[in-house]
Amino acid sequence: MNKIQPVILCGGVGSRLWPLSRNNYPKQFIELGDKDTLFQQSFKRLEQLTYPNAEKKNILIVSNKEHRFLIADQLNKLNKQNSYTLILEPASKNTAPALTLAALNGASENEDPILIVSPADQLIKDIPAFNKAVVKAIEQAILGKIVIFGVPPTSPETGYGYIKAKDFSHEEIFFKVESFSEKPNQDKAQQYIEQNDYFWNSGIFVLRASLWLEAIRHFDSKTLDIVTKSYKNGTNSSDLIKPSSTLFDTLYPNSIDYAVIEKCPNTHFDLSMIVLNAGWSDLGSWQSIWKNSYKDKDDNVLEGDVVVEKVKGSYIYSKNRLVACMGLEDILIVDTPDALLVTKKSLSQDLKLLISNINQSKHNALIEHRKVYRPWGWYDLLDIGPYFKVKRILVNPHSSLSLQKHEKRAEHWVVVTGEAEVTCGNSIIKLKQNQSTYIPIGTIHRLSNPFDSPLEIIEIQTGLYLEEDDIQRFEDDYGRLNQSEGNL
Repeated sequence: MNKIQPVILCGGVGSRLWPLSRNNYPKQFIELGDKDTLFQQSFKRLEQLTYPNAEKKNILIVSNKEHRFLIADQLNKLNKQNSYTLILEPASKNTAPALTLAALNGASENEDPILIVSPADQLIKDIPAFNKAVVKAIEQAILGKIVIFGVPPTSPETGYGYIKAKDFSHEEIFFKVESFSEKPNQDKAQQYIEQNDYFWNSGIFVLRASLWLEAIRHFDSKTLDIVTKSYKNGTNSSDLIKPSSTLFDTLYPNSIDYAVIEKCPNTHFDLSMIVLNAGWSDLGSWQSIWKNSYKDKDDNVLEGDVVVEKVKGSYIYSKNRLVACMGLEDILIVDTPDALLVTKKSLSQDLKLLISNINQSKHNALIEHRKVYRPWGWYDLLDIGPYFKVKRILVNPHSSLSLQKHEKRAEHWVVVTGEAEVTCGNSIIKLKQNQSTYIPIGTIHRLSNPFDSPLEIIEIQTGLYLEEDDIQRFEDDYGRLNQSEGNL
């Protein structure tokens, strides 16, 4: 019986959706109007697929190590704690090394499953149509083909890659691939639309694990060699795989398309495209978010605390404070606690140019939000000044920060909601709402929530040095004693 291995590639940062999407909290983990994030939707979509006459393995997720606990938290919310395997890349090296890790894992134990490879950050509205296309793609993969999914274009998008189908006919759903074109300009994209035989490249693939390994060996043997050694020298368990960083860090970043897929036409690798009519979008820009969202009578998408007058065709987002707008058209406004974006909506595909300028200033707003998520909950940096820092901290039920101490700062804790168990030196005390405690400099301490309700506190740090690297850990429930990730 054939084995099916669903694979979610979860390493993107979604910079064109800044300031909501950040390096440490990218777009696939953000709620954008729907109840589930794009990552959660991807997981449920692959989990719910049915495969006739085949055995489905647990979903395999390949992600950056920085997102390990984001993934765990989001799957806990779906009650899917034990239904996946996670591969943690030591560094982001694009999708070709990620898929190679997935194929090596799939090919272990003398197996050769068919991989269903999907990015974590896509929207697919018609799940039955997607399921039907995947089943047909599996049938072709069993015959030894690499199958890619092409989406019929509905507009001349410049942010997508394009696939040219050979001998296109509206009566067929499978085609040989003639060529690929990367993100064209507006005029070229319009030409592709008018020719009818060009399709958007969805980034979804179906193929056997051994076929991917053969293909990357043929086209990029150096990547295969480095990834294989890193995989074999890493730490592997049944549900968590950590490749060795020593070699992996030396990899040149490369995508699945550049490394292999675009080189397959006119070779012995049998590359086919299946037409995917399933309401697909990669939500890669604010323009695409606007297109796929519910609009009011003036073609506006308004998210959060927003009031408008004489505004048309705009996207305005604010979940933190009132944003009031008047007399605007084709405008994009995204307001977050630490960054505000204002631009023409039609320019959202060019946001990377602005991001490049911000990056030169080394601004932390590209890396993480003011509100930072940790495996035990989150903290929100409320205020900072000379010799003080104020945080709002939430600790999930039955969770604890590390047992730790600081050499250069003291901390004052006030319980806002819930009940805390505090270790301070040799004492363990319980604090209820409106009660407080003081942690002197150099004192070993721990904040715990062993109860069934969330715990929320206000933390005031005082001292001459308040950076997150002033921490020494002695115990940690999440295996990060050697990491410098702040208040864990």
